[in-house]
Amino acid sequence: MEHLNWQQPSFSGEEANCIEIASDGDFVYLRESDNPTHIVTTTRTKLNAWLLGAKAGEFDHFIA
Repeated sequence: MEHLNWQQPSFSGEEANCIEIASDGDFVYLRESDNPTHIVTTTRTKLNAWLLGAKAGEFDHFIA
């Protein structure tokens, strides 16, 4: 996974408390910046569906 170009959101703080994202072909990878050994793998299609749901407020009850 060293070849991936990991990116952090602009909202990340100095404490490294954010989620990083990288892609390779049809796959998208997510990891925590403070514990990068655990990586979640998904597809672009599944991540886009999740993002649409998040933007629509479907998961707000988890963080409210």
